[in-house]
Amino acid sequence: MKKSADSDKSSSRVTDDSAHIERTGLGDDGSPTYHQTNPESMSEVEKQKERDFRKKLNQDARAVVSDSIHKKVKLIVHRPDYDQEDQQEYVRLSKELMPTVKEIARKTLPYLEHEVSSDFARNRCYGSKFQAESVAYRDYRYFAKKRPPTESPSLVVGIRVDESASMSAFGRLEAAKRAVIAVYEFCQLCDIPVLIYGDTADVSKLEQMSIFAYTDFDKRDAHDRYRLMRIRARSNNRDGMALRIMAERLAVSPQQTKLLISISDGQPKAMDEYTGSYAVADMKQTIEE
Repeated sequence: MKKSADSDKSSSRVTDDSAHIERTGLGDDGSPTYHQTNPESMSEVEKQKERDFRKKLNQDARAVVSDSIHKKVKLIVHRPDYDQEDQQEYVRLSKELMPTVKEIARKTLPYLEHEVSSDFARNRCYGSKFQAESVAYRDYRYFAKKRPPTESPSLVVGIRVDESASMSAFGRLEAAKRAVIAVYEFCQLCDIPVLIYGDTADVSKLEQMSIFAYTDFDKRDAHDRYRLMRIRARSNNRDGMALRIMAERLAVSPQQTKLLISISDGQPKAMDEYTGSYAVADMKQTIEE
């Protein structure tokens, strides 16, 4: 991503509203606010809430794959911690990205504001106004209806990051981190719910599938940006299982439009038989569903 040539120095500033900056975890200059806190400083109540949330993520993930070929795979969903080193790495990577992210957000926000203020919400299965142009989509969302004044843009974003060992080659891992930073900060500036998960397979016989919940729209935390720095190149990849879990999280969200981005460098491969045509068939079925 590059800054447009016709932009001036002030174009990168999305807003001067201090409340908005504080909410997104950004400093006055738009760079991420540097926090000295860490998970060890949390109270016992906060730690218990974190454990309960992680437990729920595990239960939900196992329920999603209970009717698939992955039902016997031993799964653990982690909620990674972060430390000062992760904070420093985030500041280093985000510093050069933020001017571009802010400029894109600045250009996008007016469209989102127009959507909120519009009299009619489009692409509905029923409503008082027929939209002939929507018939081409064949999804039966051909109508528009009066929009409540408090309704926000109906979009949710999910990013799945392949954390297989091969991601360590050719700078792929740092490229993935830059990508999730850019999308995460853009979503924060535009108040769009975002879900960022990483995954790997075959860490051990007792943990055949590992999911890393870095950010989750059910538990927003300004410190999630530092958790993103725990993205690592680890072991194998069971792509179909990871995509099923993330897709279901998006499917049950109330937002109308769900965008799922998968960052991966190759074909699915995991122990014992998840490879070749078998894995490809699972991927095709997952995408179709």
